[in-house]
Amino acid sequence: MNAPVWNPAVEFMEREALERLQLANLRMTVAQALKTPFYQRRLAEVGLTGPEDLASLRDLHHLPYTTKDDLREAYPYGLLAVDREQAVRLHTSSGTTGMPTVIYHTRRDLDGWTELVARCIAATGATARDVFQNMTNYGLFTGGLGLHYGAERVGMLVIPASSGNTSRQIQLMKNFGVTVVHATPSYLLHLHSALAAEGVSLDQLRLQKAFIGAEPHSEQTRRKIEELFRIKAYNSYGLSEMNGPGVAFECLHQTGLHLWEDAYLLEIIDPRRLQPCAEEETGEIVLTTLQRQATPLLRYRTRDLSHLVSGHCPCGRSHRRLARIKGRSDDMLIINGVNLFPSQIEEVLMKTPEVSTNYLIQIEKRGAMDRLAVKTEIDARLFTGNPRALDDLRERISELLRSAILVKPVVELHEPGSLPVSEGKAKRVVDLRPAF
Repeated sequence: MNAPVWNPAVEFMEREALERLQLANLRMTVAQALKTPFYQRRLAEVGLTGPEDLASLRDLHHLPYTTKDDLREAYPYGLLAVDREQAVRLHTSSGTTGMPTVIYHTRRDLDGWTELVARCIAATGATARDVFQNMTNYGLFTGGLGLHYGAERVGMLVIPASSGNTSRQIQLMKNFGVTVVHATPSYLLHLHSALAAEGVSLDQLRLQKAFIGAEPHSEQTRRKIEELFRIKAYNSYGLSEMNGPGVAFECLHQTGLHLWEDAYLLEIIDPRRLQPCAEEETGEIVLTTLQRQATPLLRYRTRDLSHLVSGHCPCGRSHRRLARIKGRSDDMLIINGVNLFPSQIEEVLMKTPEVSTNYLIQIEKRGAMDRLAVKTEIDARLFTGNPRALDDLRERISELLRSAILVKPVVELHEPGSLPVSEGKAKRVVDLRPAF
């Protein structure tokens, strides 16, 4: 065992024992799901009468998929599997694209969620000696409260700063000797650019670690955060339908995201054929809750794209690992017939030394053709030199992008601070093409 650990009995459980636990928990989850009108109807359609019909984990494929549309149709109480008096908290999605989704929690659900997040935090080497500043939004968004209670469970001193007010965030970090923060990657990059304006240097901070997530980002972005702050940045994965943070997290070795398989049953499928993917083949993550009382979900299609990491992590944990999230199946862009993901563009930009920390992708229609524009901030000093150098940089970035995504975009170079900054999840893509 070569790792800091929170619950060694579970985290290092032998695979055979872990799979027995999964089967027992899956049967309990199906029994709980059958208490809801939605799953009573859906499981009857596939001829499943009760948990005893599941002889092994291989029988999982007999269960129906659940989608975000199903959760919307069941809103508000159609997926509540306990008496309403037993539910002590709910979280909902924003509902900006339609009816929101809602997830309920009992006291036991919240305790289990907190334990999972504590497990994640401990895996990075953070302890009760750390001071933790939570820079994500509190409220219906799960990232704030999820990390807050997990950090308190570990024993860290927690500063519930929430999102925004960058000047205050920096002062809190300086005044209280913050060693660990939680934020979106884009906000951390913005925070670093604001340090000089606040008259604060890295030497005045005690920051050692950052937990980053909530938006897809490239390995280059993670490394840029680590280099700028001189810290280690750990990727996290979660979604509100699966509680929020605490589904999967990197350990000290940063070799992939350990997914806690005692709490979630993992599948990776081809989103078109709905068939299992090979071990290192990228596909859609499908998750089944194994411990939740109030809102059990069977084979939930997350739309998030990733693949399994082969081999064993040096930390010795037995739970399988996910590669970083590539994006969402519904985030894929089609530009003049070519499929690409925003993360591919980000990867190229973050590899370019002259590029700063903020960018924007804009798509519009010009006649019958799509026009892809990539707007990126660059080092301010480049605007005071030879204009020819800017033209050369613009063309170099354009060619690097063409090689990566097979589309040559229009590249616009902007001064630092001129592109919009989001204090929550970054909005990196603006698609101005007409909807049909």
